[in-house]
Amino acid sequence: MKNSLKTGFNFWATSWIITTLGLMVWLAFGSQSDILVIWWILTIAIADSLSDALGIHISEESKNQSHKSIWLSTIATFLTKFIFTLSFIVPILFFSLKTAVIISTAWGLLLIFLISYKVAKDRKDNILHTTLEHIGITILVVVLTYFIGIWISKKFSA
Repeated sequence: MKNSLKTGFNFWATSWIITTLGLMVWLAFGSQSDILVIWWILTIAIADSLSDALGIHISEESKNQSHKSIWLSTIATFLTKFIFTLSFIVPILFFSLKTAVIISTAWGLLLIFLISYKVAKDRKDNILHTTLEHIGITILVVVLTYFIGIWISKKFSA
């Protein structure tokens, strides 16, 4: 895979997984509204994907990359984040919100594992250390956002 595509995929795939899981857990346990969670996942899929694509576009331009490389990174960023962010909606459509959050968390952790495994293998790093570190950070985000969602729900409920 070309470096520009790796940049778009690895960096932004990790970003959307953690952003979507964090927001999903926060909203699911804070509001307990499946419609609100779906609404915000759609917002991330559209607005955040476009924003991140522009961010990577400008970042790649600052590295004096070729025009083609810049656009490959931009498109890879948008499509990766957009398509995979939408995948987090699927469990909400078929399961209760709490079950959907568990399924989505497992899906996100699996994706983080696969990305981390590939990165560690390509860099010839310790695969166990790299994957556990990245999964640990992801779990920390999910746990923190869970407790923040609960706190906000209690603090601001009528």
